[in-house]
Amino acid sequence: MEIISNAANGFIKLFQEGGTTFMGWVTGIIPLVVCLMTAVNSVIKLIGEERVERFAQKLTRFAVLRYTLLPIIAVLFLGNPMCYTFGRFVDEKYKPAYYDSCVSFVHPVTGLFPHANPGELFVYTGISAGITKLGLSIGGLAVRYFIVGVIVILIRGLLTEQIYLRMTGKTNK
Repeated sequence: MEIISNAANGFIKLFQEGGTTFMGWVTGIIPLVVCLMTAVNSVIKLIGEERVERFAQKLTRFAVLRYTLLPIIAVLFLGNPMCYTFGRFVDEKYKPAYYDSCVSFVHPVTGLFPHANPGELFVYTGISAGITKLGLSIGGLAVRYFIVGVIVILIRGLLTEQIYLRMTGKTNK
């Protein structure tokens, strides 16, 4: 009888923990994302959707810019997870590669711009603690982390684009 009671209590506790996590989202990340979306959409409306679209389309015409400059701008100005919304400016066939570039950049950016992805800051601080113990500069680490991140997002974007286009049978126009 006690086993059934413990199992029932454990089952309910699982949902209570889920509810606590959900309330954390409702009072934390969801309002943040809604405010960021509102602010970004307001700025786009003020500038003019056509202008922003034209700029983004020009920017995304070139693969190098599509998988470096656009994700960098998105991550620095919007942070994680809002940076993915800039994918709306990318042609449908390039969206998976754009997403891959953004996902790959939200970690290397934390050394110079911790606001972009504070959830990953613990990784960078762990690495930088080891660098500090060696007596080396963490500023240099942050810059190298950023540069390598840009190189990696370009490579990943280009590779993901080619893989996606081959898998879907689409051509690169």
